[in-house]
Amino acid sequence: MKQVYLIQEGHPRLLLFFAGWAADETPFHHYRPQGMDYAVVYDYRDPRLDLGFLSCYRQVHVLGWSMGVWAAGRVLSAMSPEQRAHITSTTAFAGSCHPIDDREGIPVATFRATLEGLTPASLQKFLRRMCGGGAAYRAFMEVTPRRDFEEIRRELRLIGEQYFAGAAGQFAGQPTGHPTGPSTPWRYDQAYIGTADHIFPADNLRAHYATLGCPEVRLVDCAHYDEPLFRYLLQDRWRDDVITPPKAGGG
Repeated sequence: MKQVYLIQEGHPRLLLFFAGWAADETPFHHYRPQGMDYAVVYDYRDPRLDLGFLSCYRQVHVLGWSMGVWAAGRVLSAMSPEQRAHITSTTAFAGSCHPIDDREGIPVATFRATLEGLTPASLQKFLRRMCGGGAAYRAFMEVTPRRDFEEIRRELRLIGEQYFAGAAGQFAGQPTGHPTGPSTPWRYDQAYIGTADHIFPADNLRAHYATLGCPEVRLVDCAHYDEPLFRYLLQDRWRDDVITPPKAGGG
């Protein structure tokens, strides 16, 4: 995993954001959470993350989005008790700790078809679905991640390989074993589910967080990627005068 600081000013609090597949810091660099350092984690080809930074903070607030929900959950579950003592809150948006799952994540056949048919053109179709189309997609293209296509195709394949115990490490779009990782997925404090999400079906995410026993689940009228909700989650909710999220919606 790669970690990039967007604010590193010696604040005692850190907002640690695990972005989704194919992401980098570009779409999220303009958010400014009040009184916090702010870092983005992305690129899940390598599951390792150096956690030495935790000792610098009294509070660490974790947000996972899309595949970042799964990635953050693995990191959190693997922390020592001393490291976990720094974690103050964990929030999930539009993702699952079981990301490739017919009942609690992206259906297996959909993931397989996305991986096997991934081209630059199909990637653009994916991004349009992610944004809900229209103006939201056009706005996203102004801040789209700057990553090599072959790199992100390999990332998607390795996500599948890491999630499933594949024969000889070869996922190739065919899940051949059981999901790997912690026996008990991380239980997030709070989860946001977009009712117009065309990547992770909302019903699957509702089932997932019910199974986990997540104490607070919020249904929001938005797509998989929603800039107003990101502005709240990555910036506005850390203001002293903001209590509840705005009505979100893209398109």
